[in-house]
Amino acid sequence: MSDTTVSLVGNTTRDAEIRYTQSGQAVADFGMAVSNRTKNQAGEWEDGPGQFYDVSVWGTTAENFAESCPRGTRVMVIGRLQFDTWEKDGEKRSKVKIVADHVGPELRWSTAAVTKVAKGDGAKPASRPKPAPAASTYDDEAPF
Repeated sequence: MSDTTVSLVGNTTRDAEIRYTQSGQAVADFGMAVSNRTKNQAGEWEDGPGQFYDVSVWGTTAENFAESCPRGTRVMVIGRLQFDTWEKDGEKRSKVKIVADHVGPELRWSTAAVTKVAKGDGAKPASRPKPAPAASTYDDEAPF
């Protein structure tokens, strides 16, 4: 069985919820909304129906993402689809989520300040600057 790789650009719908496994591995879960924009016959941009995804990211990437990309941030995600099944109250349930291999801010509508993380154990610098509020430098409308 092969993995299905996906690449998405959208907005985070909630702050990343970070947790740690028993072995100390960080996992961050967040939601993202994706909407395709197309021009209508009048030449005006229209948003298509929204698609909502649950995304998980692991390790130091999870910690860095949780610190850097709050709710409403335009992000890019590259990962693979994972089909989860479980049973609740005797009823079988399932969903498809994305396990991200790469995540980051999408820079068309914002800027980002990059701070390198120390290699090795993933330790963060003692004082990491908070990202500046997103500001568009384009004349066309911001997405969503």
